[in-house]
Amino acid sequence: MKFLSLIVKNIGRNLVRSILTALGTMMLVFVVTLVWSILDFLNLATTAKNTGIKVIVTDKWQIPSQMPFTYAASLASGAARKEGDIKPLDSMTWQFYGGHVTKDKVQRSFNTLIFAFALEPKKLNTMMDELDNLPPGQAAELADAIQKLEANDQGIILGPARMKTLNKKIGDTFTIYSTNYPDINLEVTVVGTFPPGRYNQSSAIHRDYLNRSMDVYKREKNKEHPMARRTLNLVWLKVNDNADATKIDQQIESSPEYSSPEVKCETASAGVSTFLDAYRDLIWGMRWLLAPSILVTLALVISNAISISVRERRTELAVLKVLGFRPNQIMVLVLGEALLIGVLSGTLSSWLTYGLVNIVVGGIPFPIAFFSAFLISANALWWGPVLGGATALLGSFVPAWTARNVLVSEVFSRVT
Repeated sequence: MKFLSLIVKNIGRNLVRSILTALGTMMLVFVVTLVWSILDFLNLATTAKNTGIKVIVTDKWQIPSQMPFTYAASLASGAARKEGDIKPLDSMTWQFYGGHVTKDKVQRSFNTLIFAFALEPKKLNTMMDELDNLPPGQAAELADAIQKLEANDQGIILGPARMKTLNKKIGDTFTIYSTNYPDINLEVTVVGTFPPGRYNQSSAIHRDYLNRSMDVYKREKNKEHPMARRTLNLVWLKVNDNADATKIDQQIESSPEYSSPEVKCETASAGVSTFLDAYRDLIWGMRWLLAPSILVTLALVISNAISISVRERRTELAVLKVLGFRPNQIMVLVLGEALLIGVLSGTLSSWLTYGLVNIVVGGIPFPIAFFSAFLISANALWWGPVLGGATALLGSFVPAWTARNVLVSEVFSRVT
């Protein structure tokens, strides 16, 4: 306890330098926490599961995937045609619908954009990642929104961030002027919102409304819409395990129903991995260049601060030796100062980051793949103190070794 008391007093003797060192540590731990949280999330998304596997069915030769909606019913059953074929536990169709809330093309911007998933509302809380495992309060709110969308197929569920950007609220009615379905403009009413987090910028509409609008176009124009045979983008199937996934894959790819266009099956993790290939260099740089360079910078910041402190206190360190402090005790004092600053500032940084990003902001805007935002990993709560403490020890070792080897005779020979 005496050692700890002395360490705390030494830190407080040059409070400005200690605060600046702590702030620098906090900022660098904050950046590393963001980077590692994104990498941790992507790692989980691309790690194959053994149970509760999701299989994605897409167009085999085209990106973005575009299939006729006539595929939907048979794909939802896993293309089961004969005895012994298996069916998925659950299924979900995705049709992508994008547009703006203004008809004026000059005024269009990211702030007027809506990108919506056209789907069966009841599948939102059974098939959508993270929405099937919400806290009770959020689950009840989402269930209420889903029920309203089921009852009113001209409704829309908006992510909270997108709702704020569009300056809309529940009950508002507006028109979406489509960009990928020309002349298919949908008038929708906001019936609910997604929980804060991953779906902050997302939207969901009823697939029946989109498909019915395509039929109306055909009746009014006496011709099919150019997108009529290309409205189905993805089909998600949930199966028990890898064996069932393989069986479903064989059933679908051997079926004669899917010849024009052909389709392919892959697990959700494999699909995300394929999509992330375009970001491979960016992710590699974040993992092996950005994060390590920040850690080295953090160690140098602490090393510089402790080195200055040791040089200023050479006389004091010599006096301590005269009073009976052993060299290793001197070294522990210096290391303890750096360790205390590193652990405390690292802990404060990671806990504040977790609270601000996850609770206040609702996620890190980083829209890649189907992820509009990333949450700070719960692991960050121990990353902070470990990062702060480890880099503090590493950065302060050389100054502490210098303090340990201070020669009393050399110091006092220079005192006049």
